[in-house]
Amino acid sequence: MSSEQREGSQETTTTVEGNGTIGGNNSHSVVATALRATSTMVSCQRLRLNPNNEHRPDSYEDLQLDFPNSVYSSLEKYLPPNMLVSNRDEKIKFMTDIMLRHLPHGERSRAQRHRDYRQKIISNYQPLHRELYTLVPTVCFVPAFLKAINESTEESFRNIISEPSPGVFVFDMLQPSFCEMMLSEIDNFERWVGETKFRIMRPNTMNKYGAVLDDFGLDTMLDKLMEGFIRPISKVFFSDVGGASLDSHHGFVVEYGKDRDVDLGFHVDDSEVTLNVCLGNQFVGGELFFRGTRCEKHVNTATKADEIFDYDHIPGQAVLHRGRHRHGARATTSGHRVNMLLWCRSSVFRELKTHQKEFSSWCGECFCEKRDEKVRSIDALRKKLFKARQTQA
Repeated sequence: MSSEQREGSQETTTTVEGNGTIGGNNSHSVVATALRATSTMVSCQRLRLNPNNEHRPDSYEDLQLDFPNSVYSSLEKYLPPNMLVSNRDEKIKFMTDIMLRHLPHGERSRAQRHRDYRQKIISNYQPLHRELYTLVPTVCFVPAFLKAINESTEESFRNIISEPSPGVFVFDMLQPSFCEMMLSEIDNFERWVGETKFRIMRPNTMNKYGAVLDDFGLDTMLDKLMEGFIRPISKVFFSDVGGASLDSHHGFVVEYGKDRDVDLGFHVDDSEVTLNVCLGNQFVGGELFFRGTRCEKHVNTATKADEIFDYDHIPGQAVLHRGRHRHGARATTSGHRVNMLLWCRSSVFRELKTHQKEFSSWCGECFCEKRDEKVRSIDALRKKLFKARQTQA
């Protein structure tokens, strides 16, 4: 990392690829594996290479299946036309057969263990605010945000969203009463964990405190949040990283302050698009610092002056950015800060990315390399033409 990235003693400069996700709704890897398998299938019943985005998948939330329910909803859009009109049981059998044949045994075992773990929590934990578990827009969101989503145009989004730094979008999102309910639900969950001595999975390898929201029953609510409210915005502002095809998520809360995590090192997220919303409480510090978007190849390259941006958290206010936008959090020096994060992923983009070598539309370093190469090419052509004229003279 450059000296610009080491500007404060509270910034940890070690980049962690993917931020070490544990748990969550990880259907993107399952779907991507199934899509790659289509090229080797000999049956005429092959998955489509491109999703049918006009098709509304069946709901699988009421079933106990071999894989996470969200996998089936995501994969259904890729079914061949004759399978789309089949009944739900036939579609389940078809999709399960594909995944069982082509997914590694270790992946299946991991999914089963996590499903059992989640079922133990849901069977024993008693929610404090059950209304949180079904997304009610008027209860959750501020009116201006709802109005922009209902209109769903770039102009309506620009009216409520600021872009203080390229690729970092800030807007008021959550009602204060919703934030308070979320905070009390998190406290209730942590109390239950302490009383039962239940060992829970933390959000990632970097945070020792916090919880995976999907694991205690909020996965359906977060799916609706991503599909109905984040994807429309991402389609406009993050189309270059699969913003229009977000199909899975990892939702969690993190806690900072006394007897909690203090800061968060410099890293990138395991997401295409990240939503970060401060829920409260009273706190000092904890600024979010951004240092430019990079692909895997360039993740440790130097920060440019125009890529440096610091953001102060405000309860209820959301920050939306690419997962590959390098960032971290400075120390929360007093009080207690809780943030809700939603890592939104696109299985289609991840599959396409494996066939690309440069990402100049969003990677700052790829963009500079491409620009410099163009300058060199033009310069070489200019010299060639000048030499040709001299020879003719």
